[in-house]
Amino acid sequence: MKKASAYFPIFVSVLLCLATFSSSALSVFTPKETEPTASLNSSEIGGRPLKDYISSVYVGDTSSAESQAVSANRSDAIGRISEQFLSPYSAKLSYGGVYIKNTTGLTVDIKKELSESLKFKIEKGKEPQVLILHTHATECYMEEDRDFYTSADKSRTTDNSKNVTEIGEIIAKKLESGGISVIHDRTQHDHPSYNQSYSRAAETIKEYLDKYPSIKIVVDVHRDSIAITGNDKAKPTVTVNGKKAAQVMLVVGCEAGTVTGFPNWRENFRLALKYQQTMEVLYPGLARTMAFAPRRYNMNLTTGSMLLEVGTDANSFEEAKYSAELAGDALLSLLNTLK
Repeated sequence: MKKASAYFPIFVSVLLCLATFSSSALSVFTPKETEPTASLNSSEIGGRPLKDYISSVYVGDTSSAESQAVSANRSDAIGRISEQFLSPYSAKLSYGGVYIKNTTGLTVDIKKELSESLKFKIEKGKEPQVLILHTHATECYMEEDRDFYTSADKSRTTDNSKNVTEIGEIIAKKLESGGISVIHDRTQHDHPSYNQSYSRAAETIKEYLDKYPSIKIVVDVHRDSIAITGNDKAKPTVTVNGKKAAQVMLVVGCEAGTVTGFPNWRENFRLALKYQQTMEVLYPGLARTMAFAPRRYNMNLTTGSMLLEVGTDANSFEEAKYSAELAGDALLSLLNTLK
């Protein structure tokens, strides 16, 4: 693994010279936290208010889970959708194709962390190696690619063929096509109640880990949301091979401040660094700046946990599905090096 990591920066430098992306972007990174509370100002993450460490917050849509409307009329618009390329390249903390927004207060040496080998190997065969699940399974997308949304465009649906569960299925199939055994859990941990979603997801993870000790990696697939001003929303996109994809974001937690009980967080961090670097090598600009925050996100349950945000509620479902193909391809590429 050390040998492979050493060559990544060279590949990244070459590809970044070839790639041309807009330098303008929104400085918004919005990882959703364990549970929403009645007031954003009173929400606590690691003992600190959310507003103290992230620039914009979306805590989740608590409306009833419904399907989205198609072919809406502009006259019914309640807000605009602004398409943006959220450039990771202006991040203050970066190295070798990895770009991080660090809100932990910890000093991070990306080069050193990338040089460290992971403590597990991926074995191809019948034994499950990867668990994919969804803490917020009912999160969904726009059914159309348009620059406005209406009250009929819901951010949640219990239809698993239209929500983030389908995104997880695409990633699972990509890994399975490469000979890696995957369990994809479709439990809607956020329905009918959004509260305690992470607690319910933790129980699901523990059950699978007890039943299948062969599992090395747990991927919690989400969908983000970015508010701009008023009722307007942003949707992050990048063009890959002539086709528009929703940008993705890795959210990584750690033990810092009042967050305890997470001694092995660096193992997850290293996995996420290698994954983001792989995405940047294969598909420059697909990954937004990584959000590194003092929180557990159930990542304390394994040393191979990741939280992946695929697009936002303003992205079209087609953009998100294409993004899942690309993210799945990059994950397969990374796992193939962990033998």
